Amino acid sequence: MQLVVDVGNTETVIGLASGKRELAGHWRISSSVSRTIDEMTVLVRAFLSNNALGDSEITRGVVGSVVPTANRVWTKTLRRIVTGEVLVIDPQSDLPIELDVEEPMSVGADRIVNTLAARELYHRDTIVVDLGTATTFDCITTEGVFKGGAISPGLLTGIDWLASRTAKLPRVELAPPPAVIGRRTETCIQSGIFYQAIDSIDGMVQRLREEWDRPDAYVVATGGFSNIIGPHLARIDRIEPFLTLFGLAMAGEYLEG
Repeated sequence: MQLVVDVGNTETVIGLASGKRELAGHWRISSSVSRTIDEMTVLVRAFLSNNALGDSEITRGVVGSVVPTANRVWTKTLRRIVTGEVLVIDPQSDLPIELDVEEPMSVGADRIVNTLAARELYHRDTIVVDLGTATTFDCITTEGVFKGGAISPGLLTGIDWLASRTAKLPRVELAPPPAVIGRRTETCIQSGIFYQAIDSIDGMVQRLREEWDRPDAYVVATGGFSNIIGPHLARIDRIEPFLTLFGLAMAGEYLEG
């Protein structure tokens, strides 16, 4: 068993990986809440106890983080829980992928392991759309070469901006509206935010396919909002909410000392 941790700017996703594509459990916690190593250890052990697993069954910890200040707490927490090594994924990790971009050292751990997972799982040119705090688009070749992509504001950005910058517009839930034409302020906002996101993501995928000259590139949606947005996207071939956790598990096996 591996304990894999995907530390994002808004949420941290913890997974108990029993294989390259199998999770015995998964949990989400807020990344914005500051916790000590003791508090984090108690929290993670509470999650694991619900799965009737003891620490002795977890032999490795793997952390992929886009929040550098969280790395110390997570590495020390995992060292208290797992019986073996704790790995932190970064651009220098010895993985069977290539970062073919101008500044490879700036590529986030999430995009690195998404590249690895796409290479291992799909065996074809792939565009990974990661729907999290930001929406990222990653162009990945069959051989596992990360060619770059795009980063845009996340799906909650518009909701948060409207609620904070306007006097009378309420904050609404990100959910499919009952109709495109809203008849109340709340449904108007829901429709505008939701369908603007749908059309912009589909449009970006089409632009990436054309510029990359891969009209048949396989498109995978992942991340926290993939199950909400993914079914409504015309150019998505597969929804894989835990692609990043699978990639962390694969990285742990490749880097096994």
